[in-house]
Amino acid sequence: MLKKKLFKILRSIIKILLPLIFKILIKFKINRRVINYLQDKSYFSNEKYNFSEIIHKLLQSEKLIALDVGAQGGFNSDGFFPKRYNIFFETILVEPIKSEAEKLNNNKFVIENALWSSKSKKKIYILDNRLGSSSMFEPDPEKFDMHDINKDELNNYKVTRNVEVDCDTIENSLKKLKFQNLDYLKIDTQGSELEILKGIGDYRPQLIKIEAHIFTMYKHVPEWNKLLNYLYELNYITIDWKGLGKHKSRIPAEMDMIFIPNFNNKEGEKKIRENQEKFISLLLIFGQINILKLIMKKFKINLSNLDKFEDLYFN
Repeated sequence: MLKKKLFKILRSIIKILLPLIFKILIKFKINRRVINYLQDKSYFSNEKYNFSEIIHKLLQSEKLIALDVGAQGGFNSDGFFPKRYNIFFETILVEPIKSEAEKLNNNKFVIENALWSSKSKKKIYILDNRLGSSSMFEPDPEKFDMHDINKDELNNYKVTRNVEVDCDTIENSLKKLKFQNLDYLKIDTQGSELEILKGIGDYRPQLIKIEAHIFTMYKHVPEWNKLLNYLYELNYITIDWKGLGKHKSRIPAEMDMIFIPNFNNKEGEKKIRENQEKFISLLLIFGQINILKLIMKKFKINLSNLDKFEDLYFN
């Protein structure tokens, strides 16, 4: 009781002080930096929890089958979720740039061709000074202004060479490797996300993480709403997004977006229930506590060991 009263008093004091603090931050022109820092900390606040024990019990000896398209640096190289959870995944890495694919040789499954909507040959525009920004689409300097690219950074975005690569679909590539199911799909390919998704066939992951370009810096990249529409047609809904990179607008130029099967209809519910242990594990790994609790309640699935966890993102 005393603890609750102290917290209430503390919140009241903070509410009084915040306007003053904000004025000081604006005076020193650091308000956005502080806000961005706090937003980033808030976004990953659930990382303080370790769900490994729960996930072990859910999965037993099974692994989460993960396809990482654009796997430069290895699986989960961006640290989007805590690396302690990497052990729960059987990973399939896709990296068509030969020099980068060679660095992934310690991984059991590496696809060294590119992925696309059909079996074909495509050209990759290589940016050796910023390899992670290489793309099937050519950079467009006229669009750099929205991305707040400084003059001294321009050389990093110059195409240094073109490489022709063989392409195949997600469906064909997974079948060649004898994978019948896919639990987690990540696509980060600088604009090729929609074309790659079109080759997914009958595979329906429990969770998809995808990069969407709101303001693209490449030529002829499809509008981001087409990417979202396609995922919604596949019966997925977005539950989260996180802005990426520098930009001039008040919205992100790019976003990492999280999609799950649409739990509000029978098709989505069936997909989740087919492998609910994997679905629950993935949402825990990604720190999606509130939405997981809602879905479990909706489906009348008992997961009492989650009751003690509060979603810190909303605090």
